Amino acid sequence: MIIDSHVHIYPPEVIKDWEKIAQKEPYFKLLASGKVHKWATAEDLIEKMDKSGISKSWVTTFAFRDQGLCAYCNDYLIEAVNRYKGRLEGFCVVNPVRRGFDDEIARCKKAGMLGVGELFPDGQVFDVTDFRQTWRLAEACFDNHMVLLLHTAEQVGHDYPGKGNTGPKEAAQFCMNHPEVKVIFAHLGGGLWQYELMPEMRVSLQNARYDTAALPFLYDNKIFAAMKAAGVIDKILYGSDFPLLSVERYMKLMDASGLDDEAKKAILGQNAVSFVDGLLDFTNTAST
Repeated sequence: MIIDSHVHIYPPEVIKDWEKIAQKEPYFKLLASGKVHKWATAEDLIEKMDKSGISKSWVTTFAFRDQGLCAYCNDYLIEAVNRYKGRLEGFCVVNPVRRGFDDEIARCKKAGMLGVGELFPDGQVFDVTDFRQTWRLAEACFDNHMVLLLHTAEQVGHDYPGKGNTGPKEAAQFCMNHPEVKVIFAHLGGGLWQYELMPEMRVSLQNARYDTAALPFLYDNKIFAAMKAAGVIDKILYGSDFPLLSVERYMKLMDASGLDDEAKKAILGQNAVSFVDGLLDFTNTAST
């Protein structure tokens, strides 16, 4: 069983009109204009899943500043999840500093979605450390029994489009402000997992998980041994950042790392199942 916890798909209309949309969405323009950016629809994803042996994907799209665009993309996700029931779980996008975003979260929950995100603090211009800007988002996720996926990045190394300024310090503060929220920090939380070696942070981060999205661009295979040594293998979720990368690239790294089969199975799917245990049942009940 392989669960890809970080996948992006786009409505065909967004792909077709991306340059027009980008004129009013600077962060979208930054990422969509990047050399490594790729487009994919739900059909493209299912085809790749079948070829690569992916059991299920947690799908999102793009978190725009414009709440209307977010809602439009959410409609596409809802349709895709319903069409490929059992293969896809949806993560809705909202702008958490726009009026009515919490109503959109509730709407998407009622439609059967599992989570919220991937939200972009830098791109959508909100501060994850500011309780005044995040309490409504945290409350909406908690009340609707939804997982939150937040973009984070390592604050060292080379720059790249979309890296942003939200790193482990900011991510940790979000968890300290909202310990009740089940949150996945994209891109390994920018290295936040390392700080779970600090006893007080292990407590503060008990509801945090870290996905592997874009890992092959940043680290060599030794990172898996480091995560095992830190005792956080059970908190790492495989996420490809498809269509940017696919599972084959990750499998090659894991095989070269010497990671044992039990740890591989945990990262590739078991951890994801455990993290949302109970939430999926609630989602299925809420959508009926």
